[in-house]
Amino acid sequence: MGSQHGRARTNSDRRGHVMGMLEGRWEEGFVSTTLEQAINWSRQGSLWPMTFGLACCAIEMMATGASRYDIDRFGAGAFRASPRQADLMIVAGTVNYKMADRVRRLYNQMPEPKFVIAMGACTCGGGPYYKYGYNVVKGVDLVVPVDVYVPGCPPRPEALLEGLMRIQDKVKGMKELTKGQPITLPVPKRTGGVMLPSELDTFEKANEFVTSTKEKAKPAKA
Repeated sequence: MGSQHGRARTNSDRRGHVMGMLEGRWEEGFVSTTLEQAINWSRQGSLWPMTFGLACCAIEMMATGASRYDIDRFGAGAFRASPRQADLMIVAGTVNYKMADRVRRLYNQMPEPKFVIAMGACTCGGGPYYKYGYNVVKGVDLVVPVDVYVPGCPPRPEALLEGLMRIQDKVKGMKELTKGQPITLPVPKRTGGVMLPSELDTFEKANEFVTSTKEKAKPAKA
């Protein structure tokens, strides 16, 4: 009898401790919160990425949306074909200067608040085309503001899901109705120009490099 009474007292103490932790949060089946937190909670569970792929990283993005990794369990599985219905741009692949204007145009058509994930080494900083890829933008952050960088060549679907969760963390900390955005991510300062290697920094060296490359590309005589 004494042991049962002691067990009941222990359980009562535990219930009292739990209720002390939840005091002010739960009362008769109701949850008290702020309008701002409720909006952020609904936003972070209903991100709509845009159907947008530029190069090989888009294959990994497709795999992330497929059944094995199932990005829909994060509430972000509704890929939209129109930028006016999307709030998350996943720039997956190499961004050429020819495509940079289109990327910026699509970004401008997306409603606020909107977020950008730079997926892949080419998107983050030029990747293997950084040195000789004269037609490749050295980082999509020169075109649109980037919230999360997901490096890799190509990054795994798990890495993209990690980047999505970092976007959700940013959405959770948004303070649009009170004190502005508390989370600020550092944006690298770029000149916007192509940084040429030493063997191509002058016109004479570049002309000599092109000439030698063409000579090496000639077929060998039989």
